[in-house]
Amino acid sequence: MEKWNQTSNDFILLGLFPSNQTGLLLLSLIIFIFIVASVGNSAMIHLIRLDARLHTTMYFLLSQLSLMDLMYISTTVPKMAFDFLSGQKGISFLGCGVQSFFFLTMACSEGLLLSSMAYDRYVAICHPLQYTVRMSKTVCVKMIIGSWILGSINSLAHTVYALHIPYCRSRAINHFFCDVPAMLALACIDTWAYEYMVFVSTSLFLLFPFLGITASYGWVLFAVYHMRSKEGRKKAFTTCSTHLTVVTFYYAPFVYTYLRPRNLRSPAEDKILAVFYTILTPMLNPIIYSLRNKEVLGAMTRQFGIFSAKKQKSWLSFPFFSFSRLIRTS
Repeated sequence: MEKWNQTSNDFILLGLFPSNQTGLLLLSLIIFIFIVASVGNSAMIHLIRLDARLHTTMYFLLSQLSLMDLMYISTTVPKMAFDFLSGQKGISFLGCGVQSFFFLTMACSEGLLLSSMAYDRYVAICHPLQYTVRMSKTVCVKMIIGSWILGSINSLAHTVYALHIPYCRSRAINHFFCDVPAMLALACIDTWAYEYMVFVSTSLFLLFPFLGITASYGWVLFAVYHMRSKEGRKKAFTTCSTHLTVVTFYYAPFVYTYLRPRNLRSPAEDKILAVFYTILTPMLNPIIYSLRNKEVLGAMTRQFGIFSAKKQKSWLSFPFFSFSRLIRTS
């Protein structure tokens, strides 16, 4: 049995993959996804900052999403990769608290930001004449600051609670990061009150925003259904379904994991589900929301000369494109 040098306050992260060749291969895939996500989100932030044509409310929200995704995936993957390659699976008590805080902050803040982005698209398509009022720069900044502040407060409450409960069992956390529910399995007190708090906060920061996003896209689909352009209507349905797929990819595993009673949870299943919202979603977001977008591709051409007009045209024939194009074609 493997042993780790640790103090009495250290935890042990059991990790995601077995320590064999198969685990190494899967870790290599995760590292590749991490690189793609880091480069994609960093490039998106830099591009939106450089190009004046992208200095709009929609792209300001996208830049914040890229920042959150960059911090999100950086909270878990580097530590997981280091533990696997070095065999040192220990993490200090304080380090576990810091990782938990940043993970929960990014998770809650991104959930709120995604709902703000859905509202932005709803106003742009269903109430275009009121867009400059409803989604002014001041409103946009308030949405972003509110997402960060509310996410941080919620995360701080969960982290402080997790660090103050007594742990009298094994210090081995059956996860690849310091997930608070996984830590509670090691507690030597009844945590039913905290589990109820998890249920409430998950509903407020994930379930209700997801329902709001679904309602927003429902109204959007209803609006584009009445477009005169059949081509625009078809592409609108494709785009909405694509965005909803990515949103569901993020929310559904999260909600399913945190709303289940503890006696119905499986550590192995929780770890697999966590891969979706901690690793895959940060990679997919810049592709779905940004890189397959006419304005973003145009900005890349102007700033970096990456895409020629011919290549840009072939990319835009793909069904991932901006809602602003739909408005012009309808």
